[in-house]
Amino acid sequence: MVPEPKGSGFPLLGIRSSTLTSLLVLLPTMIAVGVFVYAFIAWTGVISLTSSRFVPEYNFVGLQQYGKLWNTDRWQIAVNNVWLFSGLLIGASLAVGLLLAIFLDQKIRAENVLRTIYLYPMAISFIVTGIAWKWLLDPSVGIEKLVRGWGFESFHFDWLNDPKKAIYTIVIAGFWQSSGFVMAVFLAGLRGVDSEIVKAARIDGASMPRIYWSIIVPILRPVFLSVMVVLLYQALRSFDLVVALTKGGPGFASDLPTTFMYNYTFSRFQLAQGAASAMMILLTVTAVVVPYLYSELRNEHAGAH
Repeated sequence: MVPEPKGSGFPLLGIRSSTLTSLLVLLPTMIAVGVFVYAFIAWTGVISLTSSRFVPEYNFVGLQQYGKLWNTDRWQIAVNNVWLFSGLLIGASLAVGLLLAIFLDQKIRAENVLRTIYLYPMAISFIVTGIAWKWLLDPSVGIEKLVRGWGFESFHFDWLNDPKKAIYTIVIAGFWQSSGFVMAVFLAGLRGVDSEIVKAARIDGASMPRIYWSIIVPILRPVFLSVMVVLLYQALRSFDLVVALTKGGPGFASDLPTTFMYNYTFSRFQLAQGAASAMMILLTVTAVVVPYLYSELRNEHAGAH
């Protein structure tokens, strides 16, 4: 390695030339992120404190838009839907993903083929997933028509048209796409478990189900936490899946906060209401992600010492 010439850089500022080069390379990205992410977040927060409708107006009304938001029935339905969607998505994906990972961990034949099949949905965009499941769940062309063609004329599966069941179609599509990702993460965790622990437990007479339930699964607790945070983050920001599958309908029965924000901002031209809902989504995501990142950084710092 060629030594850096003595006196190179800016010694008065304590900056070496290599450090300065790195900063200059990163500067355009830092400026772009600062302007197009954080500056727009701040601007959205400002708009949420005004009475803006079609265009931005800077006549501040305090937290009035937030009070109005939480008194809106459509927003209440969207919030209830996102927690129902999140809970079912996380629960189903964790259960099925863990079972698939345990199945593949048995060193079965054609593991690579099965793993590819399970992971395939993760490679598809949410728009494509939503359109595919919309076709499958459409009573006129999908599962209902198929089963009726087999002779079961009384079979009904019209959840897309049922206001009380439409949200569950989003859960089905989201689960189908997410379970492969969960399986891959758990499989990596299982392959990282010390085999000597399993051997010792088997020598003591423990069955494999008992070993998994009492020993291996508790070891995977950090993996559970990581997967739950990722799935919750994914559920809170879901938009394209809902738009492609139900468009928030019937009516607004399957609305999520993201679709509420889009509709109020760009369809109903309630700019301040849309900004207030966007800030609520941001605060919720921040409340989920920041403690997790802090915990991970603290654990890494503790491990380094």
